[in-house]
Order: sequence, then C-alpha cells, then structure tokens
Amino acid sequence: MSENPVLTKIQAQQLMLAGLGLLRKPRKKASKSDILATIRQIHNLQMDTISVVARAHLHILWSRLGSYDPVWLEELHAEGRLFEYFSHGVSLLPIEDYPLFRSRMLKRFVGWDNIKEWGEKNADIVEKILQHIRQNGEVRSSDFENKNSHGAWWDWKVEKVALEHLYYRGDLMISRRDKFQRVYDLRERVLPTWDDSQAPAYKDAVKALTLNAVKALGLTNMTWASNYFYLKKAETTQALRELEEEGLIHPVNVEGLKGNPYFVHTDNLAPLSEALNGKLRPTLTTILSPFDPLVTDRARARDLFDFDYNIECYAPAPKRKFGYFVLPILHKGNLVGRMDAKAWRSHKRLQVIRLYSEPGVLPSTALAKDLADTIKAYAAWQELDKVEFDWTEPEKFRRLLQAES
Repeated sequence: MSENPVLTKIQAQQLMLAGLGLLRKPRKKASKSDILATIRQIHNLQMDTISVVARAHLHILWSRLGSYDPVWLEELHAEGRLFEYFSHGVSLLPIEDYPLFRSRMLKRFVGWDNIKEWGEKNADIVEKILQHIRQNGEVRSSDFENKNSHGAWWDWKVEKVALEHLYYRGDLMISRRDKFQRVYDLRERVLPTWDDSQAPAYKDAVKALTLNAVKALGLTNMTWASNYFYLKKAETTQALRELEEEGLIHPVNVEGLKGNPYFVHTDNLAPLSEALNGKLRPTLTTILSPFDPLVTDRARARDLFDFDYNIECYAPAPKRKFGYFVLPILHKGNLVGRMDAKAWRSHKRLQVIRLYSEPGVLPSTALAKDLADTIKAYAAWQELDKVEFDWTEPEKFRRLLQAES
C-alpha cells in the first residue's frame, strides 16, 4: 500500500468490533473449543472479584458467544491451556503467551510496588512460604490461620502478601480457582516442561505482545497498543516501527481522530478491505462487562465510540452518576446505553435497577425487542428466570422493554 488507506470513524469502529469478536452474533451454540478460540482472539480475559452479576471473565465470554457452560473455562485452566497472570489487570491468558509474560517477569517485577517492596523487606517470610509449598503442595491464602499478623497491603495477613509476591515474581502460579479463591503452586509443578531458557529476549517479547495487541484490537495507535498489555510507550513505539518495517502491520489513517497513523495486522487486511467497502456490518446486540476489552481503555472508548464511561463501584455512593455496577449496552456497532443491574440468585431474578439510553438514542420498538431478548438471554444464562425493570431514562423505554419481556 503506497498511501495509507483512510477510514471513517464508523469504519474504524467496525474494524475494532471485528477484531475483538463483537461484530456479529455467533452462528452456532458455543462449544468448549470456542471458549479457547475466543481467549486466543482477545489474548486477555480480565478477572475481577465483583459478583453482583456474572463475574467479569465469564461475562466477557458470554458477550461474544452467548450461553455456554462456565465449567469449560475451569477445565481449560486445569488442562494447562490457560494460565493466570497480570496482563490488563489479572487475566486468564492463552498458555502459548506464557513465554512472553515470563520474559517480562525476568526483566522486572510486574505487580504492585507495595508487594515488591514488602517482599524484599521480608525475604525470610517469602522463603518460608515457598518452602512450605515445596513440602506440602498447593495452598490457598485461607489455609493459613495467622489472622492477627498483617502485612502492609490492604491489611492482608503476611502469608497472603508473600503468596502474591511469589506469584507476581513467577515462582508460584495459580493452578486453579476454588470457589474463586486462588490456589497457588510451584511453577515447576504447574508447568513441568518449562525452562527459563525458553523465554525470548525481553525486546522480542514486547514486540510480540505489541503485535498481539494490534491484531486483537482490529486497529490501534501507539497509545492503545501500549495500554492493552500495560507496555511502556517508548518500547511500544519502537516495536511498532520494527513491525511495520517487517511488513507485519500496515498503517492507516482515521478521519476525525487524533493519533494517526493507526496500524492494522496483516491478518486483518481482509476485514480492513470489507470495512473500506462498506461490507463489515455489525449485527450483535449484547451486554458488556465493565472489564470488557472494548471499554477497559476508557479514553479509547470515549475517542472512538463517543462513550464516556467509568466504573463507579469504587466511588462513594453519593458520587455515582449511573449506579454501582453499570454495564455498557452494545447494539449493532453502537454503544447505545448502560444499565445498573443486580442478580438476586436466591430469587432467580435479574433486577435492572436503572437503564439509561445514550444522548441521541431514541427508544424504539425494534431496539426494545433486541435489548429485551438480549437481557432475557443474559439472565437465563445465569439461571435467572425473571427480569424486572425498575427505572429507565427515558421512561418510555421501560414500557417498551416490559412489553417485549
């Protein structure tokens, strides 16, 4: 390509939706292999402890695949096809990406500075925990009963901080989750065939991660690529330059957006052509997790999709504008609204506490039908039989949704 192709903002949106697996409804019922393929596509399945609705990692998959059995995800982890580590937050990652993350571990401590500093100051406690696991096998933090001896991190007990230090350092891995509690074990037991000589050079790992970010995002500039795996911007800039020279990525421009040029992975040239020719048409209506890769880069969501979004559960209640755990609503390529929801599992009920349509989005019967069907499917997947709409803005939307429910 002698001159950079020029995309409209809408075409750029469509290309990103295609890259992140949010363009169209799945054609068939999800299988276990689809779970793995989806994680390999986005590279980065973020986890979170909040469970007022389905947990983040489960929800992110549902948004792309529809109903599936969450046990499959646990099985893939236990089978060694996935591993858990800090990526864009703590995430489940394809095992083939482990060498790239191990290279980062060997270069620098990846986790929080507080945990790094605590571990360095308490090396004797860290080594004691490591020896305990060598001798006794895998552990959970709750296996240690020393409740009155706390570390300097969120008032955690010292054993928990030591486990986290060893996990971020790479000596321990998460072998599985037990009722969402981490189960820690030695790296050599979780990955017995691994040897650190297999880790690529750090520069090559950064370049590979940058290439993965370009492919997953559909198109990206330097800032978006850097944020996807929390890479340093200078390293990402150099990686993009080399990847372009090697012909693995291609520059494009986007009308009306700062940050040109953007880059497209060679494997995404076919969807790029479809977008330029008006053939990349979104059809999916879905509910997104606050930790979905489409919206976790808040500035990117604002710049590309005009969606100004923040998760408010960490803010004091009086400062929340939309609600505690607000879920973005994607409808045929547009982020059309957001809803604050809660699953009442004992009553098998999904409560839609508040649902807001975005400015300029008018409630219609067609939109209400698509959204009501989607919310019912979201509830049913969580084994919830009933959906209740408490409040919507505008009010007309609630009447339309109730009529379609």
